[in-house]
Amino acid sequence: MARIIESKRDVAVRMAEVVKAIPDNHPNFGGTEGLISNSQAVLGSVVSYLNSIADLEETMAMQLTFMLRELGGEDEE
Repeated sequence: MARIIESKRDVAVRMAEVVKAIPDNHPNFGGTEGLISNSQAVLGSVVSYLNSIADLEETMAMQLTFMLRELGGEDEE
């Protein structure tokens, strides 16, 4: 459960970093090079976010499997 909460915290921190990096007014992307660089940074953040969600789902599935095995074992006893 602690790992799940930790994953959610990491996602919230990453999203806050992304929002903080957005300029308030009249963004200047620095031409084509800047636009490509910023696009790559956004893509990297999205990939990181999706990986965090995948890790969270995998952890939840493992925990649920463990819980179901434990509950099934109690019924047999």
